[in-house]
Amino acid sequence: MHVCTALAVLISMAWISSASLVRRAYGTHDYYVVEHDPRQGVDLEVSLLALGLQLVEPVGALANHWLTRRPKTEPSTSETPESLWRRLQSRAAGYPRRDGVMAASILSVSLQTPHWRTKRALPPLMDSFNPESIGSIALHFGIEDPNFSDQWHLVNEEAPEHSMNATGIWDIGVTGQGVTTALIDDGLDFESNDLAANFDALGSYDFNDQEDLPKPKKWDDTHGTRCAGQIAAGKNDVCGVGIAYNSKVAGLRILSGPITDADEAAALNYGYQNTSIYSCSWGPPDDGVHMDAPPYLVEKAVVNGITHGRGGRGSVYVYASGNGAASGDQCNFDGYTNSIFTITVAGIDRDGGHPYYSESCAANLVVAYTSGSGAAITTTDVGKDKCSHSHGGTSAAAPNVAGVIALALSTRPELTWRDLQHLAVATAAIVSPDDPDWEVTSTGRLYSYKYGFGKMDAYRYVTAAMNWTPVKPQAWLEVPPLRMNNGTMDEGKRMSGGASIPLGGITSSTTITADMMKSNNLEALEHVTVRVWVAHDRRGDVEVELISPNGVKSVLAATRPRDISDSGFPGWRFMSVKHWGEDPLGDWTIRVSDQADEDLNGYFLGWNLVLWGSTIDPGFAKPYEVNPSATILAESSPPVRPSIVMSISTTQHSNPTAVLPNDHNDAAAETESPALQNQASPSTETMTNMSVDHIPGSRWVVGLVLIAILLGALLCAFCRRRQRSNIYLSLDTDDAVGMSTMADDSVSGAIGHQERYHIIGESDDEDLPRSTASHAITTELQRAHQQLLAQA
Repeated sequence: MHVCTALAVLISMAWISSASLVRRAYGTHDYYVVEHDPRQGVDLEVSLLALGLQLVEPVGALANHWLTRRPKTEPSTSETPESLWRRLQSRAAGYPRRDGVMAASILSVSLQTPHWRTKRALPPLMDSFNPESIGSIALHFGIEDPNFSDQWHLVNEEAPEHSMNATGIWDIGVTGQGVTTALIDDGLDFESNDLAANFDALGSYDFNDQEDLPKPKKWDDTHGTRCAGQIAAGKNDVCGVGIAYNSKVAGLRILSGPITDADEAAALNYGYQNTSIYSCSWGPPDDGVHMDAPPYLVEKAVVNGITHGRGGRGSVYVYASGNGAASGDQCNFDGYTNSIFTITVAGIDRDGGHPYYSESCAANLVVAYTSGSGAAITTTDVGKDKCSHSHGGTSAAAPNVAGVIALALSTRPELTWRDLQHLAVATAAIVSPDDPDWEVTSTGRLYSYKYGFGKMDAYRYVTAAMNWTPVKPQAWLEVPPLRMNNGTMDEGKRMSGGASIPLGGITSSTTITADMMKSNNLEALEHVTVRVWVAHDRRGDVEVELISPNGVKSVLAATRPRDISDSGFPGWRFMSVKHWGEDPLGDWTIRVSDQADEDLNGYFLGWNLVLWGSTIDPGFAKPYEVNPSATILAESSPPVRPSIVMSISTTQHSNPTAVLPNDHNDAAAETESPALQNQASPSTETMTNMSVDHIPGSRWVVGLVLIAILLGALLCAFCRRRQRSNIYLSLDTDDAVGMSTMADDSVSGAIGHQERYHIIGESDDEDLPRSTASHAITTELQRAHQQLLAQA
């Protein structure tokens, strides 16, 4: 190792240990993250000099990732670091010993642009639940906190079965000793008398203002403090108590201003040898419009955490599922909550019902108590002796789970991040058992998109942890991407090819064999992830389902009425825990369908299946590494022939919470309809009821007439859609040719088949609906294509 490289490593270690980061100056400088490969023998400072960059500091705990900067300059007077890097790469072949080695020493260069993350709290409730005296419980544990009687999520006298059930664990002396949970949020009031004794200053940092302590400064910087109080509010005379009231909490402030990928990545690894749990009640906007995944650096930080955190046992990341159900949102459109490395927590109210806002998806692992049906969570607030009675949303559900995990780790600190997920699955308690959303999986276990495997029960979870046998290390089996009709997507997110999505949808299958399991050292199944490439004029119309060899169906994407983006699914990764413990041998089938709007085009380009679980032989376990090219669908991927499902469907998806009252604060729980399932059209049901009411004794006649009219209309729509998509279906799968290679140059020009599928990226914050002019161009391309086929 060169002297300068060794010096850089020592500087990195000093930076990390001292946690003294440099304040950003975005007004005067541009910031870049450079991934440097010291194995090439080029010193870090030499590589940065070639890019015109100054070293600032390491990127958190990510090895060989460096935050750099340069003064802002006019583009006309200076090349960007990215362009300098590309120039080095282009000269590498001609000058391998100079430019080649230099280019190889730089693995990536990424501009850092600050962005916002959204808190997952709800507006304050006007009323809070105030049960009758629970003095006997308080007396038994010596609790003198004046608002303990308001903490129904800890002791619920009106419905005793509906609480986090932690008092039995307290009774055996387990109260979270020795465990630190970091609240990645908008700050933490460490001067609060309720939190001061349990505050971990060394594990805290303000990434918004680059200061050592995460002091709340804005009027609405209350979210992190309230979440922290749920976990570790002390047993004193201030407000209430936390679930793990003798544990420690740290604050990592990122939500009070724009944050770069580098700082977000650093926050997710901050103090990760001492901090056990990271509670994250935030994410992309819950508006039923956005689809956002962790950027490359952030995903690497999470993988680094589960691989190296807590001495290799893995950091525990707990995420709130989201509050966008009333907007048709689903947590599988959030790349943080649908990650296999996170514990996704949805909400239930004081009666065990599903609140109107809590998002459903196949990534929900468990639920925990939060606001709904007129009740909220009582917890610590910003101020010396302040208390909040209006905390809620899935923001409040997540720290309740983090508190229970802190209890478990205080008794078994050697448990891995995967052990803690297994415990959640094994000990979850069923709530609202009459809710039709519950389904029996192939293992006999119940699962719900609303409730996951059930509610987190502290007594069941912690007592099981005390006798838990750790699971084997992680293994995975990845099936190479399967392409439909030569579908591809390049590094620029441009899609081409693919099979047109017909009425009834399109399916594709892949087979998992015993030999594949053995060769990948995979013994037992846990998570399933599916990466999907779909081009579509209206993303919210697309539905994606995965069916296992045992017939268990995971709805990965249901319709989202507000999502009018034309960017489709550019290699978007879905995740399901519904197949946990299932025998994976046999055919796995994906089905992609849409709303059959003849004016909107959709094409299924390909998909990729990954099965995750435990190793057969722990001796051959290997760490997982993030693939920066995972979203590319290359021509080298094997093409397959799709199966066209021609059945006609007469139903459409509706918002599973549409029947709830408009008063979201006091609305009763929704427990009577399944989430993410086909529902009858309300307009059709209304029409049928009106007809029957007005023609007594003729229900069967009315029914036949209505069915005939409906079938006739569907047949017309089917024929028109069939005519529109016939040019694609008539092409043989193996011989299909992209439109860009067949259309007349005078028609396509610079706007070829790939341009029709222009995709911005996995994060679509700036996506806009397709313009009328774009539709006209699409129509002309189709006409030109038909003419060429006729001439041939």
